[in-house]
Amino acid sequence: MSSFTDLGLSSPLLRSLAAEGYATPTPIQAKAIPHVLAGRDLFGCAQTGTGKTAAFALPLIERMLAAPRQRVSRGCRALVLAPTRELASQIHESFRAYGRHAGITSVVVYGGVGQRPQADALHRGTDVLVATPGRLLDLVGQRLADLRGVEFLVLDEADRMLDMGFIHDVRRIVGLVPRDRQTLFFSATLPDEVRRLADAMLRDPLEVKTAPQATPAETVAQSVFHVPKAGKRMALVSLLRNETMDRVIVFTRTKHGADKLQRDLAKAGIDAAAIHGNKSQNQRERALAAFKAPRPPVLIATDIAARGIDVDGVSHVVNYELPHEPETYVHRIGRTGRAGQTGEAVSFCDPEERLRLRAIEKLLRMPITPRNAPPAGGEAEPADAATEPRSRGHEPRGRRGRSGGGRNRRQGRETPGQAGAGAAAAVATAPVASRPAAGGNRSRRRHRRAL
Repeated sequence: MSSFTDLGLSSPLLRSLAAEGYATPTPIQAKAIPHVLAGRDLFGCAQTGTGKTAAFALPLIERMLAAPRQRVSRGCRALVLAPTRELASQIHESFRAYGRHAGITSVVVYGGVGQRPQADALHRGTDVLVATPGRLLDLVGQRLADLRGVEFLVLDEADRMLDMGFIHDVRRIVGLVPRDRQTLFFSATLPDEVRRLADAMLRDPLEVKTAPQATPAETVAQSVFHVPKAGKRMALVSLLRNETMDRVIVFTRTKHGADKLQRDLAKAGIDAAAIHGNKSQNQRERALAAFKAPRPPVLIATDIAARGIDVDGVSHVVNYELPHEPETYVHRIGRTGRAGQTGEAVSFCDPEERLRLRAIEKLLRMPITPRNAPPAGGEAEPADAATEPRSRGHEPRGRRGRSGGGRNRRQGRETPGQAGAGAAAAVATAPVASRPAAGGNRSRRRHRRAL
């Protein structure tokens, strides 16, 4: 398809797209829109940042225009489920932008803010309801939302829904909407759990894929520093000071880690904002607004909070800590190199994270380029140290020595040599399966409460 006109969209939608500056559909849009217009259930898989929202929003607006229906108090025609507040807000704004000349209304509901304005908006009735599962079930339970009139159900970022423990909420919501509906699934990856959920919810679905599973954009240059945990802060400060960067997203695994890193960067004179599930909605919105300014130029984020961050011109993604799941790495680096632009993803890998690095390289089917120069001016880690993680009982005698270095490591204290360690040379790329993180269920429950 050469233009949106070729897809059969009506004049109101074409006007909205022209106002947004969109002229050519992305591959996922070109493949998905005709089938959604035809009423098919659809399972769409495409990389982050490839236009999945428009791939379902545009044809659903077109279908509602073709069969007008009076709005019903507390009800909606299209229900879109999203895992995070940021993604829900982004989808809502997209529906508003695309439907501005079509008279289509949209309401968004999510936790972390007062429900009264959301309930008032639902009371007036809407065409499109975008929601996070927890808040939606709260409103349904209070009879402030009615899902009996849903004609179109969309599950966006289905893989992250499962990661966050929303599977039971999603199934409850599916049981509240009519069976006679059109259902659309969109996801960046296709783990087995997502496929099983899709099989239970979709009717004779058409599968649309525009890229190999979990393959990052070719426009993202990837590299890794081998840095001991105690040296990561210094390495990040050096990286931010010495490399040309426009907008930088730094990923940490935990909310506490994001806050601590923000404080550490502030002590080093680097302005940064943090965004995660413990932040209030106003704090998260202020952090994103500042990042888009861009002031501060550095945003520290957890994986859950980062879903839905749609900011142009992100030049770098930094993996301060490698994720437990290799697929999460792909989501992270998808924040840069978007819309045909180039970007760079830099990772810090300490000895305990090397198995995670191997799992990521196995998923990518390629090695990540090691950076040989120390990022923080310390000694480079020996090349053999980057090859295999050593067990405590098999350290070479020379590394233990008589200085007590081995004893210090066993007791959790860093030695002077550890504090200044920097990057290593080559990294081995033999694939090793990743191990699931311990306590995953507890972590997912905490993420649900945060949303």
